[in-house]
Amino acid sequence: MTEGISAGRAARIASVNFDYAAQSCESVERCNLCGRSQFVVISHRDRYGFAAEAHACAACGLVFLNPRLTAAAYGRFYESVYRPLVSAFHGRLIDAKTIQPEQEKYAAQRLECLRPFVTSAHATLLDVGGSTGVVAARVAREFRLAATIIDPAPPEVEEARRQGIETLSGMVEHHEFGNRRFDVVLLCQTVDHLLDISATLRRLRSLLNPHGVLFVDIVDFRAAYLRGWSVEDAIKIDHPYYLTESTMTALLARAGFEVMRSDYAQDHLHIGYVCRPGEPSASLPDPAGVHDLLREVRLVQNTPGRAADA
Repeated sequence: MTEGISAGRAARIASVNFDYAAQSCESVERCNLCGRSQFVVISHRDRYGFAAEAHACAACGLVFLNPRLTAAAYGRFYESVYRPLVSAFHGRLIDAKTIQPEQEKYAAQRLECLRPFVTSAHATLLDVGGSTGVVAARVAREFRLAATIIDPAPPEVEEARRQGIETLSGMVEHHEFGNRRFDVVLLCQTVDHLLDISATLRRLRSLLNPHGVLFVDIVDFRAAYLRGWSVEDAIKIDHPYYLTESTMTALLARAGFEVMRSDYAQDHLHIGYVCRPGEPSASLPDPAGVHDLLREVRLVQNTPGRAADA
């Protein structure tokens, strides 16, 4: 049994038969936010027990897996491993069908965040990483938008197609949209899964009409490790990145987005941002905040935490 993981959970994860060590991986040479290459290793395993290192940029505090799976390896992971692995971790079936009630609840909460900013002037919606289409469908009905989703997981794209939503398979970074532009772009519970956040946000900025609205939310890394009092349990191989308020707002500013509203979600774990197009800036987190983050990580690592879940 891996330290920090209960015997029952470890057995369920082992039954998925995913050999992380045998996967194709790549090293991260430069920080995706500031471009620097001075890193601090803050964790040597993830919540599943895999030997996945998490590094923090010593200059700006961005946290990321290093090395990480290649794009091709992640493609295979999302196609056949991701949902079974998450199901094994939680001890219940989580797939393209069972996830939909949770997505309905999530969509209702996001509607209230978006409502002051989506108007009758908006007509089109792109949901990036749109999963089963539940969120896109609910937002589209509420604001009378024509919805499109793009997602790399075939079973979830098929579920969205059954709802009559236009679906695109693959990653937004690689899809050719031609001259298409959108009024509302959603990046819901997805940004942590990207391989190049900076480039993807710039791409979304180019896909957004001048009067458009972007919604993006993050798993707040600090909230995650403070909630479980464990840095390792906040790390998971399905998330190449681990974002904080400081790093996410800097990434948005540098990509040319102006934050109109921040929203601490009801789960006390996610933070949502409603943005409009703006001028790119050279924003970076305060170095003092980076120092405090790394010091807090050490505090959590060296203070007794909670027992492993069953």
